[in-house]
Amino acid sequence: MDEVVKQAMAKWPNVPACTGWLGLDARGQWFMRDEATQAAGPFPAAKGVLLEHAGLIAFIGRNYGCDAQGRWFFQNGPQRVFVELEAVPWVLRVAPDGQLTTHTGRSVAFVESLEDEAGRLYVVTDAGLGLVHSQDVLAYSEHAERAPGWLPQHQVAFAQLPERYGFVRSPHAQSSKE
Repeated sequence: MDEVVKQAMAKWPNVPACTGWLGLDARGQWFMRDEATQAAGPFPAAKGVLLEHAGLIAFIGRNYGCDAQGRWFFQNGPQRVFVELEAVPWVLRVAPDGQLTTHTGRSVAFVESLEDEAGRLYVVTDAGLGLVHSQDVLAYSEHAERAPGWLPQHQVAFAQLPERYGFVRSPHAQSSKE
C-alpha cells in the first residue's frame, strides 16, 4: 500500500466505504461506474467507463486488497472503494516460461489449476484465485504440456467459485441486502 494512502487512513480513520463505483472485468480492466451506470444495471451488464490512465491504474493496483469478509477493494486514501468482480479477484497473465503475473503486476506462484463449465481456466496461486487471461490460454496450454502439474486438476462450477475460494463478487449487491 502506498505510504500516502496509509497517512490518509491515519488522518481520516472514519471515512465511509463505497460500493458499486469500481468494477474489474474478466480481462483485468478497471471500470468507473457513475450513478447513471449503476442505475442501468449491475456489473458487468453495465460496465461504465474503461479506465485508461496508466498512473491511475497503477495506483489502484498498488492499493488493491481484500478484507476479512472476502470483499476486494481499492484503498483510495482514507476511503475504501469495494470492487465489483466480473469473475474472480485476479486476472492472470502467463509468460512463455510459465511465470504468472496478476493484472496489478504482482508475480504469483502456481498452486493448482481448475476449469469451469464454460472451459475457462483458473489458477489457485499463493495470492488467491485467478482467471487466466483469454489472450494467454495458448501460452498456458503450451507451458502445461511441459509441466503436467499445470493441467486442470478439478472441474468447478463458476457460480460456486466465491463460496469455495472465499470472495464476494458483488459487494454492492451484498450491501443492498444488509
